Amino acid sequence: VELVESGGGLVQAGASLRLSCAASKPASDTLAMAWFRQSPGKERAFVASISRAGKSTLYADFAEGRFTISRDNAKNMVYLEMINLKTEDTARYYCAASGVFGLTTSRAGDYANWGQGTQVTVSS
Repeated sequence: VELVESGGGLVQAGASLRLSCAASKPASDTLAMAWFRQSPGKERAFVASISRAGKSTLYADFAEGRFTISRDNAKNMVYLEMINLKTEDTARYYCAASGVFGLTTSRAGDYANWGQGTQVTVSS
């Protein structure tokens, strides 16, 4: 499965961004999908995940209430809507597809396919 992220950019604190992830295969192959992020010098961190059918979501504590993950299986797309961005949200954001699990999971090891990432920079 190939994953291509888009939508990152440079924004000011308090702004909103919508990240998109285009998958080369349908939900029957990608199954659960997720967003992770990584800042320089830090480990890759879980942001949010969504089940195959999109009925179940899971968020990291920092994302709860500010980020919303969704998917459009008709278009093989996954989105991450981010509002009230903070400087600490600055990171490279990666889309991931499980290919194994249909339900949400926060463990990076449960995702077999990864995109190249899209950079989000939030200035003060």
